[in-house]
Amino acid sequence: MKFFLGIDGGQSSTTALIGDENGRVIGIGRAGPCNHARRAEGRDKFLRAISDSIRAAGGDHFFECACLGLSGGPADKEALARETIRAKRFIFTHDAAIALSGALAGEPGIVVIAGTGSIAYGKNWRGVTARAGGWGYIFGDEGGAFDLVRQALRASLRYEEGWGPPTGLRAALLASTGAANANELLHLFYSEEFPRSRIASLASIVDEAARAGDAIAREILHTAAQSLATLAAAVRAQLFSAEEPARISYSGGVFQSAPLLQRFAAMIDPAGCELVAPKHGPAAGALIEAYRGAGIKAEIAGPVREKI
Repeated sequence: MKFFLGIDGGQSSTTALIGDENGRVIGIGRAGPCNHARRAEGRDKFLRAISDSIRAAGGDHFFECACLGLSGGPADKEALARETIRAKRFIFTHDAAIALSGALAGEPGIVVIAGTGSIAYGKNWRGVTARAGGWGYIFGDEGGAFDLVRQALRASLRYEEGWGPPTGLRAALLASTGAANANELLHLFYSEEFPRSRIASLASIVDEAARAGDAIAREILHTAAQSLATLAAAVRAQLFSAEEPARISYSGGVFQSAPLLQRFAAMIDPAGCELVAPKHGPAAGALIEAYRGAGIKAEIAGPVREKI
């Protein structure tokens, strides 16, 4: 029996899928984040996340092909991964590429990713790729989970200081973090106690407030949806002519917000575009690419629950 490995290494977590030669997923494992490996601490964290996720997926196999899609790109991680994983062939790529392969089951199109950050990535029928966004939390990542919380805190600070409209986001953020006021929470968010992944985990507060009728939360979600739709349109313009059909899908926890997804769908240009729900997650996309790397066209059987 030949084994194949797909890994989604992200800012918040790492997921490994092991598949057999028939496209059947025989193991799934999860571990911590592995997005930085330039310093000694980051390298240790990366190696631990990779080895722990593979071990949790079913152990130390020799893989016919291993594909790793890594947040921030593979440049500083490839040599480390080769030391940890035993495989005949390796494919190293970025997380957007495997998200596209998973969402559209390896077919051409566009995926918009809104997890901790945001990016749009696509591939056309000629194999040409393009991207938009993915600039990181300082210069971009509009519509991502970190940005949703950033906007929620900004609105809370404006309300607290008397130059913004009232919003229930302030009370919800304080209740979730234990901060006494928005100004204290601002300083907490600048501390090591609240890394980006922990801040991003609070994004569901914005969705809950919007569904409860909070106008400011609803506006934040609508603005995020507009930003994500703009990224999709930018990639479409780079890859497809106006006459060519383009399938657009999505990936990441932000799209679990029904109001945001509905707004996003309404903003996608209907001319020649088809919005489709993702067939698989990014780790399954990495496994699909591992099969391709070995010259095998295997379809992954059934849905795979990648996130807990």
